[in-house]
Amino acid sequence: MSSGGAEDDIPQAERKTVTDFCYLLDKSKQLFNGLRDLPQYGQKQWQSYFGRTFDVYTKLWKFQQQHRQVLDNRYGLKRWQIGEIASKIGQLYYHYYLRTSETSYLNEAFSFYSAIRQRSYYSQVNKEDRPELVVKKLRYYARFIVVCLLLNKMDVVKDLVKELSDEIEDYTHRFNTEDQVEWNLVLQEVAAFIEADPVMVLNDDNTIVITSNRLSETGAPLLEQGMIVGQLALADALIIGNCNNQVKFSELTIDMFRMLQALEREPMNLASQMNKPGMQESTEKPARRENPHKYLLYKPTFSQLYTFLAASFKELPANSVLLIYLSATGVFPSGRSDSEGPYDFGGVLTNSNRDIINGDAIHKRNQSYKEMHCLHPGDLYPFTRKPLFIIVDSSNSVAYKNFTNLFGQPLVCLLSPTAYPKALQGTCSVAFPNELQLDHISIPNKYSLDSSGEDSFSSLWNP
Repeated sequence: MSSGGAEDDIPQAERKTVTDFCYLLDKSKQLFNGLRDLPQYGQKQWQSYFGRTFDVYTKLWKFQQQHRQVLDNRYGLKRWQIGEIASKIGQLYYHYYLRTSETSYLNEAFSFYSAIRQRSYYSQVNKEDRPELVVKKLRYYARFIVVCLLLNKMDVVKDLVKELSDEIEDYTHRFNTEDQVEWNLVLQEVAAFIEADPVMVLNDDNTIVITSNRLSETGAPLLEQGMIVGQLALADALIIGNCNNQVKFSELTIDMFRMLQALEREPMNLASQMNKPGMQESTEKPARRENPHKYLLYKPTFSQLYTFLAASFKELPANSVLLIYLSATGVFPSGRSDSEGPYDFGGVLTNSNRDIINGDAIHKRNQSYKEMHCLHPGDLYPFTRKPLFIIVDSSNSVAYKNFTNLFGQPLVCLLSPTAYPKALQGTCSVAFPNELQLDHISIPNKYSLDSSGEDSFSSLWNP
């Protein structure tokens, strides 16, 4: 607002409009930042907080639409500020999808991100000599790409990657900043991600058909005669990726990407069917199709993995199954053991970044000790007290071969092969399982979740 005597000339109603807008803007930022402090595990504590945040952002979005002219004249509202509000609403929908596994919220995130692009909210950012504003624009592109990947909108992804490349080139030429290399690595990473999943299906007219791993309404297999349905339902899933040098974008490895879609139904558009997520919904709303709740854990430490496992186990409903998908580098036993227990065959690797002293990783002092950063089969035994479905995709998957069912609950353990068939050896450049040798392609800790779990680029919460 204008200062000095000019303020006296502003009508009271317009002054109140600016004051109300500033209040909603500050409140929205406060609530948005508070979401970062919520625990990532557990399904109940966060929902009311998300509801309040959605409510404030809904009021803020409508308020700026209704009073745009006053805000332009008296507040100096810029288009990139409108874009920032829309971007945060898109982030809210994306993270609500992560919390609920309801794919329809991906469509809502896509709608807001698309509106930012179509209305060119960030178009004037490059004309201002403020690198932090350009970074906001680059982060918006990265988040938009993740949502489009999850929705299999590959044509949009390719357009966004081209635009992001142009924006990064302009950014690096105009500003001598420390993150130039990191943003170029972001481009390499998304390019590798797209290239790693090259399967294409052509129509009769040779047009490309986008295929999806999600379950469609008409794609469910028919039940065989005599099959009984409804005794057990898949309610929770932990999808864990910890392979060395694996193709990924953000905190989504290529195998995590495929697996999470295999556990989802095709998304619907919620715009005409639902109220704001997290709020009290109308009793007239059509029944929602529930997907299994999922946790996506990229390179978790053992303690992080166990915390999420315990939370899922605690909240697992009756007559439900917990699925654990482990895609991780194998850890092999250091020597022969006199016994053959659940801790004697090795297992799969967990993140060891936290165990650093004076810059050096802690190593085992005695080869007779077990690898402390390994998830052994015995570590999962406590969770067999409830129905459990385990998939191990690792070079040491055989460590889980003799998985013992101690409590008589339903238990399935699927193990990947540990080597390629001889007929395929030498014809594939992929190291098993799904590990492309791309040491030069990785987002440094500044842009990925580090071992301390602090906020980062890939958490997609940064304002």
